Amino acid sequence: MRPRLKVLTLAVDDLDRSLAFYRDGMGLPTKGIIGQDFEDGAVVFIHMNDDLILALYPAQSLAKDAKIDATRQRVGAISIGHLVNSKEEVDRIMNQAEAAGAVITDPARKRFWGGYSGYFHDPDGHLWEVAWNPQWTVPD
Repeated sequence: MRPRLKVLTLAVDDLDRSLAFYRDGMGLPTKGIIGQDFEDGAVVFIHMNDDLILALYPAQSLAKDAKIDATRQRVGAISIGHLVNSKEEVDRIMNQAEAAGAVITDPARKRFWGGYSGYFHDPDGHLWEVAWNPQWTVPD
């Protein structure tokens, strides 16, 4: 297997609510909900950096497609890291996320590893970290 990640799919309980959070609240570009003409096909695709796609997919549809039981437990299994180029940008995005309805789990602060980051849950409980690492530069 070659190391290639193209799509990160988040199971969501309310596709409209998640669309509003990510598009309207966080400002991520998307064409909105597509695939509604197919049974269990409604999905939102958000094109991120380097061709990564963030997909928002109803939890029941994802479970049906993968032939698994849907789970409400989404907290703490992974965190999604969003890297930025400054402490100020961390603060700005954390404030934006909170205003959009995110739950701040750990406010932005200096970290033991020399960087600065904060954590929040999106409306479905997915854990995000917004981080600045002085060792890394993120292209705009």
